[in-house]
Amino acid sequence: MSAAELFPRDRATPAPGAVHVPDWLSADEQRRLLDACRTWARPPAGLRTVRTPGGGEMTARQVCLGRHWYPYGYADHAVDGDGAPVKPMPRWLAETADRAVAAAYGDAAPGADPSAPLAYDIALINFYGGDARMGMHRDSDEESDAPVVSLSLGDTCVFRLGNVDGRSRPWTDLELRSGDLFVFGGPSRLAYHGVPRVHPGTAPTELGLEGRLNITLRVSGLPGTGRPEA
Repeated sequence: MSAAELFPRDRATPAPGAVHVPDWLSADEQRRLLDACRTWARPPAGLRTVRTPGGGEMTARQVCLGRHWYPYGYADHAVDGDGAPVKPMPRWLAETADRAVAAAYGDAAPGADPSAPLAYDIALINFYGGDARMGMHRDSDEESDAPVVSLSLGDTCVFRLGNVDGRSRPWTDLELRSGDLFVFGGPSRLAYHGVPRVHPGTAPTELGLEGRLNITLRVSGLPGTGRPEA
């Protein structure tokens, strides 16, 4: 909550299975996650520009953990980067995903298997600088229907949650700030979504980040994906 706000922001459910929990990460948790992202962004298999099959480039740059995502699949190596093996998914980050799902749904998490703890084995980390944005898309390259966990650091963005039928309306625009949690599963698991706008200069000054980081945590359901490291 900013100093200008009298009341804290309320959690919201903009669509079935989609939950927004404001200010979920503490200031210390945000700093720890930012420090880790800076380490992961370094080569090898570090932050890179993603190129689409049509020859375009995503304006948000990306680094992956657990499995390397590229349009439109997963690999063990940075096949569209420097070719190095992907960095492992840390156990503490998988545990963060488990806590996030519990915070969003309690005991009623759609697609979750309570007998399989630490199932979150992939992280996609997108860095938005300047005028970067993300077009409407859906996360459909995984074999699992477990909820997607999204954590925000840095600048505030407009997050657009659409529908499962296509990129056009109806959609809902939400404001995601540093420390916010957004989880989407169940009927919203394959909803189209994007980031049409980032508000530069809105990051908490004490965080020391210019731009926005989005950490997206997923369950791959793919064979051969390693367990999170200790």
